[in-house]
Amino acid sequence: MPLVTSKEMLLKAQKGGYAVGAFNAENMEMVKAIIQAAEELKAPVMIQTTPSTVKYGTVETYAAIVAAEAAKASVPVCLHLDHGSSFELAMQAMHAGYTSVMIDGSKLDFEDNIKETKRVADVAAALNIPCEAELGKVGGKEDDLEAEADTNTDPQEAKEFVERTGVTSLAVAIGTAHGFYVGTPVLDKERLSEIREVVDIPLVLHGASGLSDEDVSDCVKRGICKVNFATELRAAYSKAVKETFAENENTIDPKAYGKKAIQAVKELVEARMKVCGCDGKAE
Repeated sequence: MPLVTSKEMLLKAQKGGYAVGAFNAENMEMVKAIIQAAEELKAPVMIQTTPSTVKYGTVETYAAIVAAEAAKASVPVCLHLDHGSSFELAMQAMHAGYTSVMIDGSKLDFEDNIKETKRVADVAAALNIPCEAELGKVGGKEDDLEAEADTNTDPQEAKEFVERTGVTSLAVAIGTAHGFYVGTPVLDKERLSEIREVVDIPLVLHGASGLSDEDVSDCVKRGICKVNFATELRAAYSKAVKETFAENENTIDPKAYGKKAIQAVKELVEARMKVCGCDGKAE
């Protein structure tokens, strides 16, 4: 089916008490793997690209790949700009065919974050495209983005932020981090529950790669409607490629290691979809 926006799938997740899995893709093989997993489990799915990914391949290239693969699928597929770094990039993504965008102003102070976010949210709303934002800082490093420290989201600030910007979903900081965790993460789940009480739009969890199934599941129960996975997909893909060369160092056909990588990423995505509870939720 054609690409859909994230609006309906996230609202359904919010009402149904589950989360939609949002998976970052770097190439055609990862796109195929994510959609195959969604088809297998009859799950709605969001495919994401970050600023460094689209710098590598352009928003037009990824929009074309995902749209072509989604057209053959029987489940809803949304293409989302993850961690949009500027108003201009968000505009480029929507013009190219992205059906959901994020503007990440979390590096700015509260008032400037509101100002920058509202600029994007207003245009997105006029185009009927959902807009995600981030309040607080998720630690760790993703692509060219690096947070020096975690600053968890304040519930009352979250309420004001949503009211003043008009965003349709909000990424919150509760102790997660981008990349793999060095130690065991300690999540402020009570804070998540407090945010849920005062914010009525779908909430998003970033930095889920490496979190335990129990932590992800508990966050979903407390109101998370979208869970982002990125680093662990890259790791699974790269491991499959390395294993191909370990078995036959003379491999020269990219399709050989591409097929193994697709299978590895597909299996990981399926496992994460089940933890999010979105399997069987596609219509």
